[in-house]
Amino acid sequence: MLGVGFSLLSLMMCLGETWLVSVMMGLLSMVVLLMLGSWHLCLVKMSMGYGGDLLGMMLVMLSLWLLMLMVMASEGMFFYMSGKKNFYGIMVMMGILLSMFFWSENMLMFYVYFEGVLIPIFLMVTGYGYQPERLMAGLYMFFYTLFASLPLLVGMMWFEEQWGCLSFQVISLLESEVYGWWSVTFMLAFLVKMPMYFVHLWLPSAHVEAPVAGSMILAGVLLKLGGYGLYRFLFFSKSVIKMWGGYMVSVGLMGGLFVGLICLVQIDLKSLIAYSSVAHMGLVMAAIFSGSWGGYQGGFMMMVAHGLCSSGLFCLANILYERFSTRSMLLLSGMMGIFPGLSLWWFLFSTMNMAAPPGINMFGEVMILISVVSFMWWSVLVMMGGMFIAGAYSLWMYSCINHSEGWGLIMEEGMILEREYLLMFCHWFPLNLIIMKMDVVSLWVF
Repeated sequence: MLGVGFSLLSLMMCLGETWLVSVMMGLLSMVVLLMLGSWHLCLVKMSMGYGGDLLGMMLVMLSLWLLMLMVMASEGMFFYMSGKKNFYGIMVMMGILLSMFFWSENMLMFYVYFEGVLIPIFLMVTGYGYQPERLMAGLYMFFYTLFASLPLLVGMMWFEEQWGCLSFQVISLLESEVYGWWSVTFMLAFLVKMPMYFVHLWLPSAHVEAPVAGSMILAGVLLKLGGYGLYRFLFFSKSVIKMWGGYMVSVGLMGGLFVGLICLVQIDLKSLIAYSSVAHMGLVMAAIFSGSWGGYQGGFMMMVAHGLCSSGLFCLANILYERFSTRSMLLLSGMMGIFPGLSLWWFLFSTMNMAAPPGINMFGEVMILISVVSFMWWSVLVMMGGMFIAGAYSLWMYSCINHSEGWGLIMEEGMILEREYLLMFCHWFPLNLIIMKMDVVSLWVF
């Protein structure tokens, strides 16, 4: 299968720097060829219980692309740590589970892979984190998301009893609806995984304690599992939007605003990036529950853009951590005088994080703004405030790291490697190339 093949291909990248650059250039060429293709016929039937459309296909490609970049970013970690083969085995397991999840058409298999993805990320956080607190952070993440997902299994049992079927496509043809508190059993698991404000406390601790590969896949793909589940679920249960749409849009927007204010007082670099992920996913949640086609498209654009942008920011944070052994932005100040080339990448990704052109972040936020304001007119003030705060903490992060006076920290390693510049380019290039082929994120169907 395609996902398994690409996951196994990641093992080749540990053979040396030459293989690394060659494989990445080959994948970069595949992205260029992808943009030349036609996506009008985007429904694929693979086998019983598995299939997909452009929505799942794009998230599979995002997962596999980030899987390759995770290997690149983790090369420096094994100069002072052991267990390299086990680490790559965890990555292969994660690639297979993610691919199967996004191709699942059966609700039961959907749930199995939805929960199974927690296993490799738990092993990655607890086994390869940097601090002793990684054990508590891993358990916190595991049980927080696991117990929130148990009602989803109960809801699926109810579906089986009501309609005798667990296929997404068949249930959508039945025009079935989920009313009352049964809808909560489905939404709770997805909203915790996004995560929604009020149930987001597991995410910053997991990000801070995770290695760079764990932070990349956690922000880049695992947060998208909740959004993907909401897309699949709300398609055949439009009554949920009528029942809960106003509440969910309000929580998403106000939560994003409050989390943005929290970002303004952070001095831990990884913690700031983690909280900004909560703010961005709050916009995605508001877009999905707006119930409009423009909101669905804008939310999906934001999901893809956030996956690449946040992963790139965590890579930049790790590059500095490997050399100075600190995540404090106060101690990491003055980097422009030490790494002027890296400061350019900080500027590019900071502007992408605040939804500046030409990235698809801007298009996604504009579509979300139009859809949410059409659904709830007063939300324009909250969204404008959230966008302003997002620009404020993104510029604060960039200026604090690059333009302040340095503290004379001693580097533990040398200058920036070609591998690391290539890593940043492979994050930034697809993020801006997608605007030349917008149908891959806008013309998808269920």
